[in-house]
Amino acid sequence: MRVAGARYVQFSSQGYEDFYTPMHHFGYALSGLCGEETKDVEIAHLLLAAAEKVGYQQFERASRLLLQCEGIASFKGTLVQKVVCYFAEALRERIDIETGMYASKGNQEMSHYVQGLGSNLAYIACHQEVPFHPVLQFAAIQAMIEAVANGSRIHVIDLEIRFGVQWTGFIKALAERKKCPVALLTITAVGVRGKQNIKETGKRLTSYARSLNLPFQFKEVIVSDMQDINDHLFDEIKDDEAVVVYAPLVLRTMILRPRCLENLMKVMRTINPCLMVVIEVEANHNSPSFVSSFIDALFYHSAYFDCLETCMKQNKFKVIIEGLLREGIWNIVAAEGSERIARSVKLDVWRAFFAKFGMVETSFSNSSLYQASLVAKKVCCRTLDRNGKGLTVGWKGTPIHSLSAWEFS
Repeated sequence: MRVAGARYVQFSSQGYEDFYTPMHHFGYALSGLCGEETKDVEIAHLLLAAAEKVGYQQFERASRLLLQCEGIASFKGTLVQKVVCYFAEALRERIDIETGMYASKGNQEMSHYVQGLGSNLAYIACHQEVPFHPVLQFAAIQAMIEAVANGSRIHVIDLEIRFGVQWTGFIKALAERKKCPVALLTITAVGVRGKQNIKETGKRLTSYARSLNLPFQFKEVIVSDMQDINDHLFDEIKDDEAVVVYAPLVLRTMILRPRCLENLMKVMRTINPCLMVVIEVEANHNSPSFVSSFIDALFYHSAYFDCLETCMKQNKFKVIIEGLLREGIWNIVAAEGSERIARSVKLDVWRAFFAKFGMVETSFSNSSLYQASLVAKKVCCRTLDRNGKGLTVGWKGTPIHSLSAWEFS
């Protein structure tokens, strides 16, 4: 995919009108590739060229390029061809919407994507086998353990708890703590859907804590919409509690609604936790430039699909995860305005946003970094890098997720 990107940039800089040029013109970039790999580069290049034409609203020319791409690529072909097919179908739909041939299907197709991976067996399989989640979660949990090291009454606010598997290690570490024994651990789950799933998560965590003789209680804050979050929902937090907030892949869902996001951050500032840990997608899918968003999304999803192909052993779960990613691709490529839910920004953008609320980024300890690197070695993680005071985890050089930790000044 990167070779195709380089080839696309080269054509663009030379001002070619027709991007479908014989491959030998770029033999220097394709030397050493087998026939199938050369074909992959060709169709990816056609896809990029078609996206550029859509960006210029040259829909007829884009459609012709896309037709050539669709004639070569196959969902049953190589991994590159599968990814190209997903993007091509979304790009085709965008062309049809823009030219009035097809009405947008709106947000109903995004229900699963907005919910992340939901609370199901596919999520558990993805959590266990795809390296991005455990690598950053181990570092995050270690940072939170250190933040509440001197607290006997600890309160965790989880803004996207799902199955709650991330808290088993946290609970175990607190149960084994000799210095400053825990008098009470409270986990409050914030949710806008699936209340029954949250209850079930609470029951599992309660049972687990009880098995370790750790004083524990589970609470829920259920709202019809995240914009309904307010200070009074957290009135039960006591002054003597050490509070930490965990926000895994949830803030991005509110980028479309800045007032909702700002309201949440104001509530968190009022709570004034000793630490807020944030995991986000490390990609720019919110660019005003369609072509920029398209290219970033193409490289990001190509890396993610390659990781799934390498790491996920159970095909039935892999198919479910690929379906969720397919929904995200459609939303990034075909949707606009309020229908465009899948928006992500990079860590530097979050840094500028958090600064408005008096948040100060903190570094991860050597112990947290060690936990992350240890897990990265155990799983098939290809990229773990420092990003300022934060961390990014990726696949073969493409960043996938970021981890950062914040205090309120």
